[in-house]
Amino acid sequence: MSKKFTVLAILFCVCLIASNLFETKIFTAGIITLTGGFVLFPVSYILNDCISEVYGFRKAKFVIWAAFAMNAFFVLSAQLVRILPGASFWDGQEHFNYIFNANFRITVASMLAFITGSIMNAKVMARMKARDGEKRFGARAILSSLAGESIDSLVFFPIAFFGVGIMNLIQMMATQIILKTLYEVILLPVTARFVRFLKAHEKKI
Repeated sequence: MSKKFTVLAILFCVCLIASNLFETKIFTAGIITLTGGFVLFPVSYILNDCISEVYGFRKAKFVIWAAFAMNAFFVLSAQLVRILPGASFWDGQEHFNYIFNANFRITVASMLAFITGSIMNAKVMARMKARDGEKRFGARAILSSLAGESIDSLVFFPIAFFGVGIMNLIQMMATQIILKTLYEVILLPVTARFVRFLKAHEKKI
């Protein structure tokens, strides 16, 4: 595996873990309320597109499962550290718990949504490339992200927010799918240029 692939794989894992941590921050953008994870999580889909396009579906799937395993390891480690008795002079336990006291249902929903959505993203990317060759990367990137984000939201929200009402679920899912796909569209020129750079420096799959 090349150094560039290794760096992308590491960055993919970091994006997943960091975006889950950032979920505890809620902010507003105009009339829209979002979690901090929105800032970074769509980047994992962009990296997924880059890896799938340049290195192929098998390596993309490897990176996805590696990120899933690293995130599970991080979550379990955080819970272990959280339950350790704090020193008598340390007053940060409440804040530490706020960040790391994972809700079991939301954690399960998040991990299932990630693995299904990311694999769908990579699979759509690979199948479209097999059909189109090197042409229409932009269409592949957008449609694969739309498919992946849709599956991600369809898995995550019904599990994480069970009982909030079907219309509320639909509204939350639609908002996330649209905004995250728009994120991909805005960054598409940068993504396309980066993919061209990788292809110029790596052996094409």
